[in-house]
Amino acid sequence: MSVIESIHTDHGASFGERADRTVVEHYGRPERTHRAVRNGVGLLEMAYGVIVVEGSDRLEYVDNVVSNRVPTEDGQGCYALVLDPQGGIEVELYVYNAENRLLLFTQPDTAEELAEEWSEKVFIQDVDIRVATDDYAVFGIHGPQATEKIASVLNGAASPDERYAFVRGTMGDEGVTVIRTDALTGEESYEVICGDDDAEAVYNTLLTQGLNAAPFGYRTFESLALEAGSPLFHTELEGTLPNVLGLRNALDFEKGCYVGQEVVSRVENRGQPSRRLIGLMLEGTAVPDGGAAVFDGDASVGEVTRAGESPLREVVIALALVDYDLESDDLTVRVDGVEVDTTPTDLPFVEGSDRSDRLPQYQ
Repeated sequence: MSVIESIHTDHGASFGERADRTVVEHYGRPERTHRAVRNGVGLLEMAYGVIVVEGSDRLEYVDNVVSNRVPTEDGQGCYALVLDPQGGIEVELYVYNAENRLLLFTQPDTAEELAEEWSEKVFIQDVDIRVATDDYAVFGIHGPQATEKIASVLNGAASPDERYAFVRGTMGDEGVTVIRTDALTGEESYEVICGDDDAEAVYNTLLTQGLNAAPFGYRTFESLALEAGSPLFHTELEGTLPNVLGLRNALDFEKGCYVGQEVVSRVENRGQPSRRLIGLMLEGTAVPDGGAAVFDGDASVGEVTRAGESPLREVVIALALVDYDLESDDLTVRVDGVEVDTTPTDLPFVEGSDRSDRLPQYQ
């Protein structure tokens, strides 16, 4: 559930579900809101599952499980993955070192299962793992004026410059933590974390104090992320080898073994995966479904992962997983049984005030 659902209702929100959690879809006219975020700053309540890991062995334990190096200093974080034995992505995590504990932010529907699985594997180590999703509210600030917005309402600290770094301060009378995030919308972006009891006051501060912010929902977030070329969990990441997506920001190739590491390293040493993520621009107004086949002539060379109409480009755009060595520009996508011409294009589709940290990076 949303932490402040009644507040969203008062603002005219329409609701939906993402990862078994009620979220704001939009407040009406999502395309207009999309442009408002691109031109200024927007405010979104994020849907996360939160896991707290405490104990003297917390760093070693989590570092041995995830694909990236867990930071050892307070105020630092990283983006990391939990993989299956074949190297496929099972869980995505933002891991933050908060003094005597680690805070892990993940998909809401995976937090309970992951915490239970990890707890069962703790033997002689001093590690305590618990789910704390209901203890926190998280608000995203996105747009070319996001840094200015944070500066206008944050007291006691300057906004962090480094990605995945965070500072502690206040907004009004409420204590908050502010994180510089990975710019999934292609714009400057931050997340503001507070206790659930302070959520309404912090949201109102972010909405109306200092530089005003436009409230937006997940429909707009996803269209912004598509324009930015950001792969998302349920459409691109889940079950996919991270090398295929070029998610090098989630991998430390020099750390010790974790589940799936051998496969990831083998593909890395080979020099290229079997597939890669590309952008496509389609002719006409038909929007393909996820899984729609991509053809080079009569040969099937991949499939669309997600697609939509770009408010900024005013065309249908799509992300697709295709054969890595594909060189042809003469591609089609099958939409409702009809072959639609499409043009491969570099990502991102739209250059914003920042670049997504998930843009594919291949050797």
